[in-house]
Amino acid sequence: MNRSRNNWLIVMIVVLVAFSLWTDLSKNISIQNPLNNTSLVNRNTDIHLGLDLRGGLQTLLQADVADCASVKASDLETTRTILQNRANALGVSEITMQTAGNCRIVAEFPGVSNPEEVVAALQQTALLEFIDAGDTPLTIGTKVETDYGQSSTTTQPTATVAAATATPSTTATTTSAASPTPAPTVYHTVMTGAALNTVAVQVGSKPGTYQISFTLKPDSTQLFADYTSSHIGKILAIVLDKSVISSPSIQSAITGGDGSITGSFTSAEANSLAVQLRYGSLPVPVKVVESRTVGATLGEDSVRKSLTAGAIGLAIVILFMAFYYHLPGIIADLALVTYALISFMLFKMIPITLSLPGIAGFILSIGMAVDANVLIFERLKEELRAGRTLSQAIDLGWSRAWPSIRDSNSSTLITCLILYVFGNSFGASMVKGFSINLALGVVVSLFTAIIVTRTYLHLVLDNLKLGEHPRWFGL
Repeated sequence: MNRSRNNWLIVMIVVLVAFSLWTDLSKNISIQNPLNNTSLVNRNTDIHLGLDLRGGLQTLLQADVADCASVKASDLETTRTILQNRANALGVSEITMQTAGNCRIVAEFPGVSNPEEVVAALQQTALLEFIDAGDTPLTIGTKVETDYGQSSTTTQPTATVAAATATPSTTATTTSAASPTPAPTVYHTVMTGAALNTVAVQVGSKPGTYQISFTLKPDSTQLFADYTSSHIGKILAIVLDKSVISSPSIQSAITGGDGSITGSFTSAEANSLAVQLRYGSLPVPVKVVESRTVGATLGEDSVRKSLTAGAIGLAIVILFMAFYYHLPGIIADLALVTYALISFMLFKMIPITLSLPGIAGFILSIGMAVDANVLIFERLKEELRAGRTLSQAIDLGWSRAWPSIRDSNSSTLITCLILYVFGNSFGASMVKGFSINLALGVVVSLFTAIIVTRTYLHLVLDNLKLGEHPRWFGL
């Protein structure tokens, strides 16, 4: 290997190991811009534990339709995305949602403390409406009645007020005839959330404020243009499931199919409203067919025992390589530690939710990481016995072992892909987690075998004389 190239590789590996070690030992990574003291990176790197290790809520959702075969896979996937974003908006993190079959969605909420609220949010019909509120702003949270779906004239931009009807008074102290009670106002629905095409949050004109910009679908642009042109200064309230979430006024005619909702929004408020606008309706109605609270079947004690088992396994592998392959084995052990640091860093940065099968996949990949080194070192010893120089033996040992390394790891990756497809299709999150962790471990082990181990070998062994230390190489 070219000495200059080897030096560059050493620098790259040192930087990668240092970053991996920093990530592995941190719960949060923050990098500041020294020029303006703003945050360039602010990332939580806590370990995400799965439902079996942490406990939480498990829910099975099903499409609320007569024929499951009529549900499109793309619509079900969109519904899954909307539900996941809706749950995230409640502050529930580390959610796992995946489609299962033609019309089911399996949802897992590790560590959830308010299962009733989560289930209620998933069961919402989430009808988003823009209603004509006249001249008076509506208080956020107010429950209203609308004319959406009540008549065929709801698409016209005109206000509708229900006629008054007489109802008997329920006051016990009243001795006269019951006085009529005014019927509640029925607000006209100008358009629904189905008319929205895109929704985004932008910085407002005033420092520290934000606004929500939106675009409409082509078939709704003219309707909205006609309405806003004739209702400047009026209130166009935004209602989600008959509850007011915003009450902006029409400041100008919106004729181009795009507009913005302005106000004294903070970043959190603007993002919350944008989520409600963007994910206000489901392409496929769903119902909760099963929901259960799951206790941590394993818990911290079992996680600790699993990690202990992994550490013992790693230690045994390190000792075996050192005793059997001597100096090259010790170098392989350094590469194995590098592999473990990089793998754990990726688990935290992606992030990957660790379940017990996932931990098992990672521990299994430790043994497979050594597999490539064993093949390389056996070829190295054969080349040394054939009279090659040490540098030649390293390069030839790697190149001749590579076909076997490539084929064995490729077959493992194919198996991981099959397991992933199976787990994703049938909602088996544990199978899916196992396959992801094992595949990630195989990819990282290929990197350590191809780059790290070979670089370490050249760095340490190129300056040694084989004839003076043959026993260092197990000869």
